[in-house]
Amino acid sequence: MRAAGAARAALTAVAALTALGLSACAGGPSLENRSAITASPGDSHDLAIGSAGFTESELLAQMYAALLQHAGYRTHVLTVGNRELYEPALEAGQIDVVPEYAATFADWLNAKNKGAEAAPVASPDLGATMAALRRLAGPRGLTVLPAGRAVDQNAFAVSAAYARKHHLKTLSDLGRAKLPVRLAAGDECVQRPFCAPGLKKKYGIHITAIDPKGVGTTPAKQAVQNGQDQMVLTTSTDATLDQFGLVLLADDKKLQNADYVVPVVNRARAGSARAAAALDRLNKVLTTADLAHLDEEVDSWRRLPADVARNYLRSKGLLPRG
Repeated sequence: MRAAGAARAALTAVAALTALGLSACAGGPSLENRSAITASPGDSHDLAIGSAGFTESELLAQMYAALLQHAGYRTHVLTVGNRELYEPALEAGQIDVVPEYAATFADWLNAKNKGAEAAPVASPDLGATMAALRRLAGPRGLTVLPAGRAVDQNAFAVSAAYARKHHLKTLSDLGRAKLPVRLAAGDECVQRPFCAPGLKKKYGIHITAIDPKGVGTTPAKQAVQNGQDQMVLTTSTDATLDQFGLVLLADDKKLQNADYVVPVVNRARAGSARAAAALDRLNKVLTTADLAHLDEEVDSWRRLPADVARNYLRSKGLLPRG
């Protein structure tokens, strides 16, 4: 989901940054001249909400914008589909709020500090991952608000018929069954610790081959549906599994990192308790299943993200109806 429309998103990012006069090195003091947290939290009345350009990020950005607007702020959503562009803009205060994923953003900031070969700091433990993320974000003038209930991480699905036949509900069940498993996934699954190597090491799953059909793509799901493959790598917010007769197997030993949705704000412009309270209202209600359904409304039902976002907030009593 996050890779969809990458080329279009990149072009949108360049256009958006050009319009605002942004650049990857624009504004803000360097890390060398910045203490961990010095300035008081700011409360700018006019806030730019950043979206990374894929459906889920756009939905979250629209919900953030609507909640902040309801709390008395003027807001607008800016699509910048490349973290290499929007994160420096967030530091510089040219974007004020972005939806992020705790584990992914922690490791990304760590690699930015220490290089691409840096050891990961994220883990399946949400508390430890959030602590690492805040240590990395603070010196950059960023505040990481509390994580919500929704999580978007790698997930593995099999056909419902296959699950019934072999009594499978969890990845541990599949490992104990000692079944040969051909896995539909991306090429990188062969080496990624949270894909084939992790499935073998943590669960004892016998991966016989990787069928390189991509992550959660229609051909990958069809390959499992028709029995060519036994399992597919997708995401926890994939709302199309029912269409292919597939079911997720629970990651009961927590192979995947804690990629919970977190709002990240520029402290000097949007670090106030008022802004945090407005955004935290979403954390209390939005679940992974909700997020999957909202993604489906946009991707399958062709509804506008702004409309879907507002309808959801109204249905949960977070915005007035009408």
